[in-house]
Amino acid sequence: MEEITVVGGGLAGLVAAIECAESGEQVRLLEASRELGGRAWTLDGPFRANLGAHVIYADGYSWSWLRSRKLLPPARRTPLRGLRVYHGGRARRTPPAAFLGVRKLRGHKAPYDTDFRTWAAKIAGKEAAEALSRAAVVFAFDHDPGRLSASFVKERGARVLGFPPAARYVVGGWGSLVGVLASRARELGVRIETGARVRELPAPPVIVATRLVDARSLIGDDSLRWEGTRCAVLDVGLRHRRGDAFAVSDLDGSCWVERFTAPDHSLAPPGHELVQGHTGLAPGEPLEKGVQRLESVLDGAFPDWREREVWRRRMELKDLTGAVDLPGTTWRDRPAIDRGDGVFLAGDQVAAPGLLSEVAFTSASRAAAGALAR
Repeated sequence: MEEITVVGGGLAGLVAAIECAESGEQVRLLEASRELGGRAWTLDGPFRANLGAHVIYADGYSWSWLRSRKLLPPARRTPLRGLRVYHGGRARRTPPAAFLGVRKLRGHKAPYDTDFRTWAAKIAGKEAAEALSRAAVVFAFDHDPGRLSASFVKERGARVLGFPPAARYVVGGWGSLVGVLASRARELGVRIETGARVRELPAPPVIVATRLVDARSLIGDDSLRWEGTRCAVLDVGLRHRRGDAFAVSDLDGSCWVERFTAPDHSLAPPGHELVQGHTGLAPGEPLEKGVQRLESVLDGAFPDWREREVWRRRMELKDLTGAVDLPGTTWRDRPAIDRGDGVFLAGDQVAAPGLLSEVAFTSASRAAAGALAR
């Protein structure tokens, strides 16, 4: 029988392998590292930090895909208390008046060929446009979300910042979800090989579910490129203090800080908290500058955090936080899933709709459908 090969064992690769195997096909999944998960991994502990945010949106494709297969791992809703806005050098419970300009954007269709800052300023004013641009770092991970396509920012912002929140926190982090997907793949007979680095493109049908830079080399197609981000991430483990904020949106320096142990206590030892912040890095800006911005937000929102710190991790992520669309482009302009001759792409920077990890799920489904059609 013809075998379908999936290269890459992250979320996209596992989803694609499961869908192919559900149709009764023989499937082989090859993962270069010793562990499955790709970018969706969780530290063993004692602070179970993830590479980035590990939420699934209950109004999105990832959630419905998992739910339809009864694969949803335990997940927690977004806490409604402890939200803060950092502006003017202080963490406050209410946003500045200019931020409320978001209401003026409702009912207006955002164009794809204009940057968000310019479009929002025409409707809500320059101050509101700037505040909203900085708040968008929560999902854009970019150093200047206001420069991105207006439709890209508005559509995703409406989902992320909407009420009631649709975000669900996977208990135990991404590692829990990867474990569920890997178990289901094995139950369906997927032959999983870890530590199997692929240097030549396997015989088709093949689904390449890797980073674009790796897919570009493997497929031999230099056109596999898309706008990405550089992002500074700071994780800190703190001794518990009653009254700590849950999430802080920084409108001064465009940072997002979140206490992940608010919805999920399993991510830190008893009596401790896991806090993660991220901010975009401008071209040429060093990691240390981003870390300093994040520490300033912590200074204003988490009293005495420096004295309570017991663990930390800092990282620079380059092209690891999904695709962003510049003015004049949409997700349809990203690298196509069907590359021809039985080769398909899946991942979070390819031509598929969705918010954050939803792009990986959606593209994996479409790649699997293409491979099965052969």
